[in-house]
Amino acid sequence: MLLLSLFDGKKIPLDNLEHIERNAPDIIVWAAPAMFFFAALEFIISWKQDHKYYEKKETFGSIMVGLGNVVVSALLKATLLYGAVCVYNLIPWRMTLNWWTFLPCYIIFDFCSYWAHRISHAQRFWWATHIAHHSGEHYNLTVSFRLSWVQDLKIIFFLPVAFLGFHPIIIFVVNQIAILFQFWVHTEYIRKMPRFIEYIFATPSNHRVHHGSQEKYIDKNFGATFIFWDRLFGTYQPEEEQVIYGITSPLPKEKKANPLYLNFHEYLDIWKDVKKAKGFRKKCHFIFGSPAGIAMRKKEAAAAR
Repeated sequence: MLLLSLFDGKKIPLDNLEHIERNAPDIIVWAAPAMFFFAALEFIISWKQDHKYYEKKETFGSIMVGLGNVVVSALLKATLLYGAVCVYNLIPWRMTLNWWTFLPCYIIFDFCSYWAHRISHAQRFWWATHIAHHSGEHYNLTVSFRLSWVQDLKIIFFLPVAFLGFHPIIIFVVNQIAILFQFWVHTEYIRKMPRFIEYIFATPSNHRVHHGSQEKYIDKNFGATFIFWDRLFGTYQPEEEQVIYGITSPLPKEKKANPLYLNFHEYLDIWKDVKKAKGFRKKCHFIFGSPAGIAMRKKEAAAAR
């Protein structure tokens, strides 16, 4: 009976979307003051201790990318909710709005996030929606603000969550909590945590590895909240040597504070490569090939000239 009542959700009238939007909490907006406070606190401590975890242009770029992402997310909120409601109304196994459905939704959402993240590193088209987050050469709390303005293209990887029948408000809350979780892992100040936490969660130590540009760290530790996905699928790497942050082809120093460049430079590079490439197959390779492989071949070609 409990299972039957769980899947007894009623269709949401589309003309009631404004009510749903008002009742979908903007958790990230509420949390923003605390996030900026802790980022400012880390900056002050880092400056006083002369740790050089922050760099002026890069930090400004992170903040501008973050503010732009907030604007984009606010503009897309109604559209994304509308889509979630349409899917919810389409399927017959709709779940009712129950608080305890948050946990299974979160776990499944994080599983989808692992694969979306992994594919974002495996195919250049999707890497272009993610590279802004990795282009920083310093690791601090403001790096969590560097979320691409076009990252919502990856919503396609999260459709299974909607088609499982979770209520749109639950999905909306899960998405925001998942984003907020990733704030605290972008710091040098939290080193290794207790072993059982390091084994289950994407801790600062685990996530620092993911931002590393060394060969042993590249394309490792994709888990957003849970690191056991990486252990399960063979992409886990513990933090060993000091991490060197950033991408394998560092950005020009004069561009580090430019949010437009940070968000779209990879698309420009893709366009240039596709224009130069001869043949459909090579053009597709520059769009969907491995970003690491393409970068390596371009470096080798440049060195051979």
